[in-house]
Amino acid sequence: MSYMPVLVMGALPITLLVLGVPMFVILLTTAIAALVTFMHVPAQMLPQIMLGSVDNFVLLAVPGFLFAGELMGRGSVARRLVDLVQEGVGGVRGSLGVTAVGTSCIFGAISGASAACVATVGKIMLPAMRRGGYPDHFSAGLITAVGAIDIIIPPSIPMIVYGAAASESVARLYAAGVVPGLLIASIIAAYVVWFAHRNNIPVGEVFRLKRFLPAVWRGGWALGAPAIILGGIYSGAFSPTEAAAVACVYSIAVSRFIYAELSWRDIFEVAGTTAKLTAQILIIVASANVFSWLLTVNQVPATLVQMIDSWHLSKWTILMVLNIALLIVGCVIDPLSAILVLTPLLVPIIKQAGIDPVHFGIVFTVNIAIGLFHPPFGINIFTAQAALKLPLATIYRGIMPFIGLYLVALALITYIPEISLIGTRWVFN
Repeated sequence: MSYMPVLVMGALPITLLVLGVPMFVILLTTAIAALVTFMHVPAQMLPQIMLGSVDNFVLLAVPGFLFAGELMGRGSVARRLVDLVQEGVGGVRGSLGVTAVGTSCIFGAISGASAACVATVGKIMLPAMRRGGYPDHFSAGLITAVGAIDIIIPPSIPMIVYGAAASESVARLYAAGVVPGLLIASIIAAYVVWFAHRNNIPVGEVFRLKRFLPAVWRGGWALGAPAIILGGIYSGAFSPTEAAAVACVYSIAVSRFIYAELSWRDIFEVAGTTAKLTAQILIIVASANVFSWLLTVNQVPATLVQMIDSWHLSKWTILMVLNIALLIVGCVIDPLSAILVLTPLLVPIIKQAGIDPVHFGIVFTVNIAIGLFHPPFGINIFTAQAALKLPLATIYRGIMPFIGLYLVALALITYIPEISLIGTRWVFN
């Protein structure tokens, strides 16, 4: 009987994962099996924990940001942003690639959805980059990889979920995510410029103010969404949840009245899509919280803390081990499930080691961002394949250099905490 907890909580979920069972079903099945086989608690605890886990004010921001992002992602917003960034970059060699990086970052600051960014921006940028002389594998790798920045730059849904799971301030996490996100974007942009010089990619058109100002007018309204979200949160005007609500109103106003591209029917269709996406996220939240409760009740986090403490590892060694583990997990498990299951296990460990939970939240997020485009199961890879109509082999070839760039950025972010924490000090001190 002593082996039963190991079989149920270890072997069962791994077996189901290998069989391709959806993650929320794996978590619920494991919890039910534990209740039936070795735990002596009433079965009514299961629905109570599930309902209690989603009864969280912070999680109300999720449908708000999803709705605002869906609205702003429809119509010509992406095209307007591409034009704005391209005119701003000017005649730099590699300007089209840099435009893809900048547009993805801005789009992420509006939607926070990595796959949506890959599909929307990729459809616009791939034909332009082909005409500009970029090989398909490079363009596909760039578009697939740079979309992962969207879950690092706020508003990030994974950061909301981490904040709820770790009982940390989402506003502080958002402030901490800005500089790391820009660091990754800068590293990728520098690589794009180097690649363009090495492969003699033609120089783009020079910067002209008479073209830039109209582009600002056409695309500037889309920039209002992240400005309102981040400005409102960092100024203390409203919480992240309230910022999501304000972003919804702003997005409706821009999409319906300023750009006049969406009808009221379209807006209601977006609301329906948002409801479905929210349901998919919250069922994962509820299921993962049941599994986390299962681990906590069985003293798994406390046991791990004691075991690692007995090894007398430095906090830098602990961070290295956790990075390796999170990179592996991020390749096989979706980001939200990984955050919700592992956060209750890892936060006690990093606190015991003296690591700031906000800093670790950014490290965690960067790890799962890499998992979004890491072979073989990264969701961005399959999104790019569907949107760009390119073979998987071409995409795999293209993303390899960008995995290396992200790993360099991850090392910097991990071992220089100030990269993350400087944002919180600027905003909250």
